[in-house]
Amino acid sequence: MRSLQLKSQKFRQEREADWRRLGFLLEKMENQGAGSLTENQLMEMPVLYRSALSSLSVARATSLDQSLIDYLEGLCARAYFLVYGVRGRILERIGGFFARGWPNAVLSLWKETLVAVLITLASAVVGYLLVLHSPEWFYGIVDGGLSEGRDPAASAESLRKTLYHDGGKEGLSIFAAFLFTHNAQVALMAFALGFAFCVPTALLLMQNGVMLGAFIAVFASKGLGFEFAGWLMIHGVTEIFAITIAGAAGFRIGLAVGFPGDRTRLEAASTAGRTAGVAMMGVVVMLFVAGLLEGIGRQVITTEVARYAIGIGSGLVWIAFYYLPRPGRAAHVRA
Repeated sequence: MRSLQLKSQKFRQEREADWRRLGFLLEKMENQGAGSLTENQLMEMPVLYRSALSSLSVARATSLDQSLIDYLEGLCARAYFLVYGVRGRILERIGGFFARGWPNAVLSLWKETLVAVLITLASAVVGYLLVLHSPEWFYGIVDGGLSEGRDPAASAESLRKTLYHDGGKEGLSIFAAFLFTHNAQVALMAFALGFAFCVPTALLLMQNGVMLGAFIAVFASKGLGFEFAGWLMIHGVTEIFAITIAGAAGFRIGLAVGFPGDRTRLEAASTAGRTAGVAMMGVVVMLFVAGLLEGIGRQVITTEVARYAIGIGSGLVWIAFYYLPRPGRAAHVRA
């Protein structure tokens, strides 16, 4: 019996530090939620859990004292449900995504988002000036299937009709569908190709910005710039914001691959991908909202004041959702 007690005591001394560490993390997670743990602590928990399982297996196999076995069984059971079990109901998990996960991920990308916005705006100005100065540039910038006759050769009257009437090919239904599909593809590709050192992402943002500027120039040259911007803002503010966030997510991965620091490129890309992936889930939601705004706005809202109000209002809502201070957000901002 004395020998068994000594063996159990030695076994505990060799491994107790890991058990206490696991217990500390479990208690913190139980009391304050998973959001209270750092990224390193979250990655540490499965390792400590497997170590505790190994200790429990050894304790049972060598018939160590029952109190130690009971302690390890309780520790492993708690760890299992917190590491691998479902925490909370599905509605709580969805609520956590909208309340914390999604906005915090986008907030942490604020530098990359700013770069994406500047690239888009600068490219739009270039596209606008090129087409305004020489309309032939439009045909090299915009695909014919996307413009659907809304080009420099169109009359002011025909362009005006497209802004206020929905009549199949004569209205904006196909044009809007093309724009939405195009923007969704740009958003996904800007994210997916970011790993190539950010270059394809930057080029896609430039291409999209130049095309936007070209369209504005066509309508502005016919005296319809204000009207076209109003129609576009209803859904365009959300759509273009979504594209810039997707570009920012691509930049985050590309920068991690290009400048991994002390980590391997795979580790750096994996870490960046977790944040970027959450942000991209939010981009999908934004594109869905943009689709709803476009579908309703194109058919129902026909006054410039209402169109601008919706466009500006939606922009302010997104900015508030992502960037207004709230408790516990400071830790999510990357310096």
